[in-house]
Amino acid sequence: MINKRSLLRRSAGPTVAASAAFVLAACGNGNDASTGQNGHEAVTPSASAPASQGQHNAADVAFAKGMIPHHRQGIEMAGLASSRAQSAEVKKLAADTKTAQGSQITTLTALLPTWGEQVPAEGDHSGHDMAGTMSPQEMEKLKNSSGAAFDTAFMELMIKHHQGAVEMAKTEKAQGVSPDAKTAADAIVASHSAEIEQMNKLLGRS
Repeated sequence: MINKRSLLRRSAGPTVAASAAFVLAACGNGNDASTGQNGHEAVTPSASAPASQGQHNAADVAFAKGMIPHHRQGIEMAGLASSRAQSAEVKKLAADTKTAQGSQITTLTALLPTWGEQVPAEGDHSGHDMAGTMSPQEMEKLKNSSGAAFDTAFMELMIKHHQGAVEMAKTEKAQGVSPDAKTAADAIVASHSAEIEQMNKLLGRS
């Protein structure tokens, strides 16, 4: 009897191990699927493995592809200030805007290829229907202004532009899954909100 029980125990070992391996494999496959491009399940990947650089969803792609041309327009607006603005504060604000938005464009431009997506080409206005973008008429008005009139027009239009970017960034924070894109969105919300407050003060609104 002892020998038979021993044999039974020895033969049961591989069966239990095989069953356990099957269950673990099935669980592993489910986790892998949840970190793909489909929906919000990918927001909390397994703690045992760091988030992949390519982890993203449709919201991340829309954010990057929309924000790049949106920021390019902001840089174009800010570039007018050096020769048209009267206020030293407005000139500095514009210079800071160019630097910050240029850096954010670089970050988002680097992310898109890792997701298998193309970067919007220079001159691509696909993002110009996004919140806060300037119409051709608004851009023309800004280009034709100078001195104190430019300062006022620039800040009024840039507040609108920044508010649109903040709206887009908040959507990314709520719906995106890419850690890098969400970090960029955090930076946009923080920097743009501070600049909106500064411009409102310069306009005497607060």
